[in-house]
Amino acid sequence: QVQLVESGGGLMQAGGSLRLSCALSGRIFNKQVMGWFRQAPGKEREFVGAIHWSDGTTYFDDSVKGRFTISRDSAKNTVNLQIISLTPEDTAVYYCASTEGSRYYYYSQYTQRYVYDYWGQGTQVTVSS
Repeated sequence: QVQLVESGGGLMQAGGSLRLSCALSGRIFNKQVMGWFRQAPGKEREFVGAIHWSDGTTYFDDSVKGRFTISRDSAKNTVNLQIISLTPEDTAVYYCASTEGSRYYYYSQYTQRYVYDYWGQGTQVTVSS
């Protein structure tokens, strides 16, 4: 069983930067992939990026490429989402998620919620203009 706890959200100014962290507890498997999603008010939860725990390979949605970075710290069992050049459109609840870790999926599948077995409770990010 994996438990995920996000932190680092808050009220931010447009143009600023932000780092969200996701702390993992429980066993970590080599094929585990950590995803970040966000859900804006009145919208569906959407994929923003993911990282392979084993080698740090990352994927990003085209809409956030160049502004979002994902990294992992194996020593601390954390995954970080760095966002630069914040805009009000980044306002959302940000969730980290984890696959169960026993298999790999195609890249396109990692953008879908169904491959993730564990979810954090989310952290609110509000960006004011």
